[in-house]
Amino acid sequence: MLATITAAAAAAQPVRSAAPAPSADSLRLLTMEEAVLGKGLAVPNLPCVWCDEGAVYTCSEGEVLYAVDARTGRRTERTTLARLNELLGTQFERMPAYGWKRGLLVLYAGRDRVGIDLDAHRVVYRHPLPDKAASVVPLDDGGYLYTRANNLYRCDAEGRETAVTQDADRNIVNGQSVSRNEFGISGGIFPAPDGRKTAFYRKDEHRVTDFPLLDVTTRTGSLVSIKYPMAGMASERVSVGVYDFERGTTVWLDVTDFDEERYLTNVCWGPASDRLYVQVLDRAQKHMHLNEYDAADGRFLRTILTEEHPKYVEPQHPIRFLKEDPDKFIYTTSNRDGFSSLYLGSLASGQLERLTNVDADVRLVAEHGRYIFYDSAEVSPVEQHLFRLDRRTGRTVRLTPDAGWHTCRISPDGRYVLDNYSSLEVPRVVRLTSADGRRSRELFRAEDPSAALNYGAIELGTLRSADGRYDNYYRLVKPHDFDPTKKYPVILYVYGGPHSQMVQNTFQAQLRRWEMYMAQRGWVVFVMDNRGTSNRGLAYEQATHRRLGQCEMEDQVKGLEWVLSHPWADRSRVGVHGWSFGGFMTISLMTHYPDLFKVGVAGGPVIDWKWYEVMYGERYMETPENNPEGYAATSLLPMAEKLRGKLLICQGAIDPTVVWQHSLNFVRACIDAGVQVDYFPYPTHEHNVMGKDRVHLMQKVTDYFEDYLR
Repeated sequence: MLATITAAAAAAQPVRSAAPAPSADSLRLLTMEEAVLGKGLAVPNLPCVWCDEGAVYTCSEGEVLYAVDARTGRRTERTTLARLNELLGTQFERMPAYGWKRGLLVLYAGRDRVGIDLDAHRVVYRHPLPDKAASVVPLDDGGYLYTRANNLYRCDAEGRETAVTQDADRNIVNGQSVSRNEFGISGGIFPAPDGRKTAFYRKDEHRVTDFPLLDVTTRTGSLVSIKYPMAGMASERVSVGVYDFERGTTVWLDVTDFDEERYLTNVCWGPASDRLYVQVLDRAQKHMHLNEYDAADGRFLRTILTEEHPKYVEPQHPIRFLKEDPDKFIYTTSNRDGFSSLYLGSLASGQLERLTNVDADVRLVAEHGRYIFYDSAEVSPVEQHLFRLDRRTGRTVRLTPDAGWHTCRISPDGRYVLDNYSSLEVPRVVRLTSADGRRSRELFRAEDPSAALNYGAIELGTLRSADGRYDNYYRLVKPHDFDPTKKYPVILYVYGGPHSQMVQNTFQAQLRRWEMYMAQRGWVVFVMDNRGTSNRGLAYEQATHRRLGQCEMEDQVKGLEWVLSHPWADRSRVGVHGWSFGGFMTISLMTHYPDLFKVGVAGGPVIDWKWYEVMYGERYMETPENNPEGYAATSLLPMAEKLRGKLLICQGAIDPTVVWQHSLNFVRACIDAGVQVDYFPYPTHEHNVMGKDRVHLMQKVTDYFEDYLR
């Protein structure tokens, strides 16, 4: 078991998945369509959903939806697919995704949100999603909040639409996500718990520069401008409004902290719906204030706590108030003890008490009375386990004894846990466990959907980082007919950027099926998480500060050298492939280590961080003005002349994340240096090439390695 292997010994004693010996009549390899689209290869699941009170969950098996009492195990049929289709006038082929709200089954039928009383076999409400609605947030009464163009609207339970904002200026955007989804932001609408108000974001983009994207689908081609704030340049200005549904009026939070281009994140309502709590971060991302505001008039009331760090502060989670004590809240931060930890805070005193005293990153899952449930990396950075903390005694109980990556959901009464997990050789197990950890029952165990596809062995282990301080986790994939007396070409598949973790003790170690596709055809594929990636604590993550790509390259090369130390690895045939930050890493490795890497394929690559967005770029690189040495050291433009191997760059031509300016300028630099480079755009795709076109992309990537590295 992975959890029993010490970090120091893991490189010498890696965990390997069993590679069953193929029989002569069962040889079948992945097709490219299977490798990319995965049709028929998804691991089976038993989808379970807790009802909205007590300890009853529902699960669908085939065309039947059952309710199960977690206390007794008694199972009751609730409805069938045929009855739902008859009631709704739909033709669902399988049980649709659903949830529970106030005893009603809530699901979507086309563009309709439907609430169903299953006991009465009756539709309680059915509200159509308004035309061109986006950023939709359902309300408890069956209505919606949503955006259309740059304004925010409400559709009530009777289907009547009200404009919350009416800005004609397209540089003013309401109700949408801000700050390019950094700082844990994923939306821009925040209804109050009592349903009487909503908070929402408003961003002013007047000073943000435009970037043109080319739409080639029109008769003569069209330029579509997007707002793209680049590092060191003017950024958006964000505010928070509070709209009163009954009065039809809006007040604005009086935020005066720091500069006008501050960030407002983790917007959170107080339990009584009379206060708003916002984490206010300066543009430099080194200081944060957790502020309290009056929801009635927007007045600033006080600063509850502050954070600061010489490198950066990155708030990711709103505070969570305790149900039985509205003065107390749970706060998550990694700044105070070096790991993402949970703290118990008090509105009255502003004091924080650390709840999770472990040197590992943790994440709040749920709170029920005296108990706090949280996920933790303390067993292993590549495993996720659920723990329960008793706030009265300080005692913790691990509720997931099996090795692997556990995703758990707590029952509404806090007494039971639905645990869905996998590990290297375990495709999926669903268990029901009591919240004290004393009783557990297996509900489902999946079979391996790839059993007949002659997968090769997958090795999971650790190697020391280049600075000797950390263990970096890797995944090594070998051909199904691996012969240690032969020589194999090696491909390094890389991402390596912040907020990523490519290697986990999940089924097949987080394998991307293209890796196995290549291994089945005689390649060895190596993947490793380097310094700067997630789930390893603050020092590990911040090692890259002001010099993105530098220590990441050192770690990747150190890991690759270990692979190449084996007699079966062909040092003369080494390739590298990655996308986005991985594209940046690919070109960085190709140009900094031209004698090591012979072939590379870089997708959507960052070339120079001065062309990347303010929010992400300035956190890790600061600005070009105060870190000119770092920007110069990480720019790939002057490195074009160092390119020796074969390099293919692929990019979506309407990429709004890593804009076309990056790769086209690198091509220009290669031309100036007299260096050949290959280029393939995907004209109608954004940052990622998706759908059936991705089959084309990965075939092109594969062909490039076959043509120049085989």
